Amino acid sequence: MNYAVLIQEILKDYVLHPWGFHGLAHWARVTENGLKLAEQTGADRDVIALFGIFHDSRRENDGYDIEHGPRGALLAQEFRGKHFELSDAKFELLYRACELHTIGRHDPDVTVLTCWDSDRLDLGRIGVVPNPKYLGTAAARDPKMIAWAHARARREMVPDLTRTVWGVMP
Repeated sequence: MNYAVLIQEILKDYVLHPWGFHGLAHWARVTENGLKLAEQTGADRDVIALFGIFHDSRRENDGYDIEHGPRGALLAQEFRGKHFELSDAKFELLYRACELHTIGRHDPDVTVLTCWDSDRLDLGRIGVVPNPKYLGTAAARDPKMIAWAHARARREMVPDLTRTVWGVMP
């Protein structure tokens, strides 16, 4: 999958600053959080990576925007087959994870839960320590995982994958 092309296509219509609170560094930390969680949860790594990219891709502001998840899911649907491929079963998980990531609490699928946890673990960028009661997997509730993710978010760390895989830099 060519993530660099995918990212560039998304950014063509991205209305926020690409390096703001919900921009590229956040997408990359969410992706890395999810991939680290997937080592324990067994979540699908392809879905995790695409969730990191699409979940906030259609935010209209950095504040209250309850419909951004469904808009991100629709963008993933629009880009499927053009910029990435996923089986129907995996795409259904990606769509649900994006669509419900701000309001979802429970899901029968560990991949969806891992996606949601990967995003919630990045709340440190706005000064919020993730609360284990809002995390769906045991891996995410682990105090060591929370501390690791929170420290990265607080520093607003820009993961290497923005440069090495996605081809973008701050």
